[in-house]
Amino acid sequence: MPVMTEIETRPEDVGHILVKVQDDLRQLRERLLAQGDGQSINVSDVEAALANTEKGLQRRTEEVVHHLDNRIQTFSLNGEYGQGMEPYTGIESTWDLKTNNRADHINRSGYLSRDTMVRKPMMSSAMLATKQPVQLQGLTPGQQMKQQRNLRAMFNPHNQQNRNVMQDNFGVQLPLIHSKKESKVPNKPVLGSTVEPLTVLPKANRVDAQLAPPPISEEDTQKGIMSLMERGLIPPAAQLTLDPSPVRQKSAHLHDPQKKNKSPAVSDITGLYAGVKLDVIAKELENSDAIVKVPGQPRADSSELRKYYNHSRITSATSTNYAKTPVSMKTYEMPLQPMRLPPLQPPPTTPASGELKLMSHRFAIQHGRVRDNQPEFLAFKQHYCLSWGSIVTTIRQLEKMLSAYSVPIAFINGDRLADLSVEFELERPPFIEDLLTVIVNREDIESIIAKPGRKFLGQNGPVVAATCIQASWRRYVDRKQYLEYRRLKWAAGVIAISWIMHIKMAKVRKQLRQTRLDELERFKERAKKLAVNWDRISYNRRVIIHIPSLGLSQNIRDSIHDFGIRQNTQMGRLCDIHDPNVDVIFVSPVPLSDESYQYYSKLLGLKAAIGSGKVEDQEDVSDRYKIIIPEAIKSFPTHRMCLSTILKYSPIALQRIKRLIVGREALIVTGVPHKDDLSVADALDIPILAPEPDIAHLYSTKSGCKRIFASANVDMPHGEYDIYSLAQLHECLAQLVTENLNVKRWLFKLDDEFDGRGIATCDVTQFLECYKWALKESKRYGEKWSKKWAQEAAYIKILAEVPEILITYAQPVNKKIYPTWSKYLEAFLSQGGVIEACPPSESITTLSADLLIEPSGNVRILTVGDQIHAESPLSCWGMSIPQSSIEPSIINSACFNIAEACRSRGIVGYMTVDFVTFINDKVEQKLWALDISLSYSDTLSIFQLLRYTTGGKLDTENHIFNIKPPIPDEKKVKPKRKTGSEEPPNTCRYAVMSTRLLHTNLAVVHYSVFFQMCRAHGIGFDIKEKQGTAFTLIDSFSRERLGMITIGDNLQGALAMFARNLSVIHQEISAPNMQGDTNFKGAIEDIEGILGTTIQNAEDQLTKET
Repeated sequence: MPVMTEIETRPEDVGHILVKVQDDLRQLRERLLAQGDGQSINVSDVEAALANTEKGLQRRTEEVVHHLDNRIQTFSLNGEYGQGMEPYTGIESTWDLKTNNRADHINRSGYLSRDTMVRKPMMSSAMLATKQPVQLQGLTPGQQMKQQRNLRAMFNPHNQQNRNVMQDNFGVQLPLIHSKKESKVPNKPVLGSTVEPLTVLPKANRVDAQLAPPPISEEDTQKGIMSLMERGLIPPAAQLTLDPSPVRQKSAHLHDPQKKNKSPAVSDITGLYAGVKLDVIAKELENSDAIVKVPGQPRADSSELRKYYNHSRITSATSTNYAKTPVSMKTYEMPLQPMRLPPLQPPPTTPASGELKLMSHRFAIQHGRVRDNQPEFLAFKQHYCLSWGSIVTTIRQLEKMLSAYSVPIAFINGDRLADLSVEFELERPPFIEDLLTVIVNREDIESIIAKPGRKFLGQNGPVVAATCIQASWRRYVDRKQYLEYRRLKWAAGVIAISWIMHIKMAKVRKQLRQTRLDELERFKERAKKLAVNWDRISYNRRVIIHIPSLGLSQNIRDSIHDFGIRQNTQMGRLCDIHDPNVDVIFVSPVPLSDESYQYYSKLLGLKAAIGSGKVEDQEDVSDRYKIIIPEAIKSFPTHRMCLSTILKYSPIALQRIKRLIVGREALIVTGVPHKDDLSVADALDIPILAPEPDIAHLYSTKSGCKRIFASANVDMPHGEYDIYSLAQLHECLAQLVTENLNVKRWLFKLDDEFDGRGIATCDVTQFLECYKWALKESKRYGEKWSKKWAQEAAYIKILAEVPEILITYAQPVNKKIYPTWSKYLEAFLSQGGVIEACPPSESITTLSADLLIEPSGNVRILTVGDQIHAESPLSCWGMSIPQSSIEPSIINSACFNIAEACRSRGIVGYMTVDFVTFINDKVEQKLWALDISLSYSDTLSIFQLLRYTTGGKLDTENHIFNIKPPIPDEKKVKPKRKTGSEEPPNTCRYAVMSTRLLHTNLAVVHYSVFFQMCRAHGIGFDIKEKQGTAFTLIDSFSRERLGMITIGDNLQGALAMFARNLSVIHQEISAPNMQGDTNFKGAIEDIEGILGTTIQNAEDQLTKET
């Protein structure tokens, strides 16, 4: 590379070179003018002149570049020009070869592309000559980038290329400085975090937002505002103000609109720039000898051109500032390099199109017609002559649209129109929105088009209006007919679908009805076989399948909370294995936990130990009982289905039961009978020890049991049954009150309810205004008061007062289900009910007796006990066995009479009869039959546990529960002197039992902890003495419900033990601030009342004996 000192740097040399270039261009212009005056110009001469000029320009350019390359000059690194500098300037001269006129344009741009190709002029009547592109000399974009990179390296002493650049470009040899190499520290694993923790919002500020925020350090501020907000140092809702603001306001410079299209004068062009442009127009304008001159526009810089080209590549309809260069115009552009190096800029991008739109063609369409004789339209037509066919089509569409809407005048942007015509040339016709994009005064046109009725003011306005009216009317008529057709079609579809569904449902109902009848017939056949073979089956090996199902009506099941747990209160059925000939399959309505399985395994394994009185004699009896859980429980968690229905839809459980009973005698013992019991029995092909479901449901109602009591000739409360209307209710109640003026309280019972839920009470006589008068009348008539004619006057007065008394003073017992009398009365009238007299005594005892009507016809009394009430005086909560309230012969006689009446109606299986006993005014003990439940009761299930744990037997004639005398221990027996008759051991046992223990705090105690707690307080069972406490685990998961039985040698001891256990359990699992929901307190109060009564009766008995 030559050294700078080899050339003398004088600015006069550059000026001389540029003057020579200007002289050459002037000579070329004179030669062209001299040859083109009325004569044909030889193309070869022009080409030779241009070649000479190009060679001269190239030589001069090389000298200028060589001169500038050998000068030390400071360049701006930010891409801006120095003060007083102007961007490169190129001069274009447009020549008309026929008229010898010249139009000069100044082309200014930030960067003149070096890829510009030199084009040869084209004559209108001559063939196109072969064109050879000539590459202009100068710095390429790559060279400029390399030069910029070298300058950056030269200005940065720490750059690795700095030393090489200084030596290669300027011959400066910089000293080589060796950096000290730091001793390498052996790599060691870094433990913990390698980044210092950033400040975060303290915990106190995160908890209490009212505290003052902590100070922000300088290091935190360097992380940025977003980092401070994310770490909580700046509240999210804070309003930030940046000072100074990153956005600065400055007034915009507005250019004079008059100078927008003004071309610069030729005299303003400096002598340092030169350029020429030859323009050949192929077609002459009509009636004009001069070429149409369109003033040029100054070019934008290179960045603006790139933006424009990129934008025009996306859409051609949005470009309005530049005109298209016509295909017929061929230009020669020869830009010159200025005397200074260009500023450092990134390499230029290639334009999207080589033809820059320099002009904007506009023309007008007036009254739907184009002004085709105007110079603007002719220039537009000349400019786009090669694509005029598609443009004409678009213009015709514009004329049609503007004429249809009677638009007076519209100004069209020709360039947009050309782009739109190309876009829709081979596609669909443009819409109105597309056509509006080429209109300059679009807002005015849109306002005209948007006016209602504007399209009717055009040339064919009346025709368009008539067409619109006819189309609207036809549309209205067709729409009306179509809607009617749709309505009729929809109605026909609904009728057809309804009829099809009706037919299918009727078919399904018929099939189900026939299936039910077939199942019932097979049930009756199996029941007959069971009756014939009962004596043999009852004394041989057999399997009893216990299904504790509550086949109540759906509305009752929906109202029972924890319906599955309510069905699981009969876990005591497992104790049927006390009969060595019986194996038990128990179908559980709820899943059981492992603790429950272990408890029942240990409890049932005490059979041998109870018989011998030794704990070590326990045995495993798990092969004699099986607990099966239907898999459909998880499929219907909220449907409140009875257990029989769930088992019906559990094929795996049914298949397992079949495998367990194959080749063995088996029968089903269900709970409340249901129709699905027949389906299960039919699937297993075994009989059921129960009546038909319909018969059981009929005689389990309050009205049905009254018919049985009437046929059995047993005493029952004064009342009426089968009441289904309000008038009948008032009349029956008035008649009962008139006949029984000594009864204070009357009870109303729903037919389908159970467990005392559907009872309401009303003290009618207390609120009768005519009650005293009626008493006088009854005394006046005496024995004749039973005659209807004697009661007529009192009946009329009482009937007038009864409706108001019921509305005001009648109260349902269960407020959760029937909160008001109106709700209760609605249910009463919908399902029917009975009216009963409450016993006219203050001391009332309710009894329950469990009976079994065997298929052979024999009747057995299984249990008789006194009821214990806790939650309601009209609902049974527990039982004490045996009963001690009435003579056994009286209740036994009533039980056998009722059982005989049931057997005559085809009822077999288990049943429960409720009685009430009291002392009347004549000091006579009365026994009334209250209710019948044709199902296996909770009392009977826990009584099986009593028999299993004691090995005893109930003497049904004397109502005494006896056990075998304990076996004395031979090792501890010592010979004693016979001093007289020794008292035999007490073999009589009393039991107090309940399956309704409820305490929500039991849920926090596991069963293992619960039994440890009971053991610590002495709550347990003595195998040798056969006394103590036993439990039945009902709810394995929530553990809120429990069953318990206490056994003692006398009734007072058993009651006291039961009350003590309840008190201990309550105290252990409760706290002063966590008492929980429980029925323990009500049970304890009722037991204390029973204890007082028994003590008083015992004292009276001793007094009579003495």
